[in-house]
Amino acid sequence: ASGSYVHYRYCGSANRPVLLFLHGFPEAAFIWDDYLEYFSREENGGFFCLAPNLRGYAGSYSPPEVEHYRQKWVLQDILDFIHSLSAKVAVLVAHDWGGAVAWHLANQYPSLLEHLLMINSPHPGLFLKALQTDSAQQKASLYMNFLSRPDAPQLLRADHYRRALNMLAASDSQASDSVEAQLGASSAQHWLTEDLIAQYRALWDQSLPTMLHYYTATPVRPPVNAEALAELQKITLPKDRLTVDVPTTVIWGLLDQALLAKGLLDGLEDYIPQLTIHRLPHCSHWVSHEAPVFVKSILSQIIKNSR
Repeated sequence: ASGSYVHYRYCGSANRPVLLFLHGFPEAAFIWDDYLEYFSREENGGFFCLAPNLRGYAGSYSPPEVEHYRQKWVLQDILDFIHSLSAKVAVLVAHDWGGAVAWHLANQYPSLLEHLLMINSPHPGLFLKALQTDSAQQKASLYMNFLSRPDAPQLLRADHYRRALNMLAASDSQASDSVEAQLGASSAQHWLTEDLIAQYRALWDQSLPTMLHYYTATPVRPPVNAEALAELQKITLPKDRLTVDVPTTVIWGLLDQALLAKGLLDGLEDYIPQLTIHRLPHCSHWVSHEAPVFVKSILSQIIKNSR
C-alpha cells in the first residue's frame, strides 16, 4: 500500500553482500539477532545482514484494516525493501509467515535472489492441497481458525500471554489438538529464556492485533464443515505461480505438530528443480531456536558453495 514502510534490524557494512532474514508468527525480527551478528563477522563472510519486521509488527507499517494483510501487500513491502538495498540477496532465509512471502518472491522475482533457505514454511501449492485433501493436516491447522477469531487477542493476552508462550514451548501437558500443542514443541525448550520472553511480551503488547490479521486475511484456512471445504476446493493455484527456479534448501523439524512433514515435503521437488531437504527428527516448528548451530552450518555451506 502507498506509504508503507518497514522497521528492520541489521549488522554489518552496507557495501557487503546481503543476507536477508524473514520471521514468522508470533515472533519478530529480533529472533534473528544472533544470526545477524554471526554472519556479519568477517570470518563468517562479512555480510550485510538484515531482518525486517513484517507489516503489522513492531514499528513496521501497521494499517488496522484486515484486507491490507493479504499476501500481495506483504510481498510488496519486502520487494520494496530489497530494491532499496540496491543489491542482490545472496541468501534469503525465512520461517513460517516469512516463508510464505519468500516462496512468492522467489517465484515472481527470482533474479533478486541467489539462494533460498526455508525453515518449516510450507510451499503454497502443497499447503493448499493438504488443506483440501488431507484430514491430518486439516486437523493440525485448526489453530489458524482460533487465531482468526475476533477475540483471539484477548484470549492470547490472558494470564500474561500464557497461550502465546505455550505456542513457543508447550512444556506443560496439553491436549494434542490444542493450539498450544499444535504450535509448540513437544517438551520444554531451553532456548526460551526470561530475557527472550520479555521481548516477546513487549512485541505482543505493541502489535498483537495486527499480527493476527495475517490469519484473518488469508482465504486458505482449514475447513470446519462441508460448505467451507467446498469453498476451499474452489481455490486453484496455477503451477507457473508455484515453481521456484532459485536454488532452494529446506530445513524441517519433524516434530512440528502444526505443519506435517509428509504432506508438505513429499512432492516438493515437482515445484523446485534445485532442491535440498534436511529433515531434523528432534526439532519442532522452532528450528532456528532449537538447532542454531545446525542452521548456521547449513547457511555457511550454502555461502561457501555459491562462491
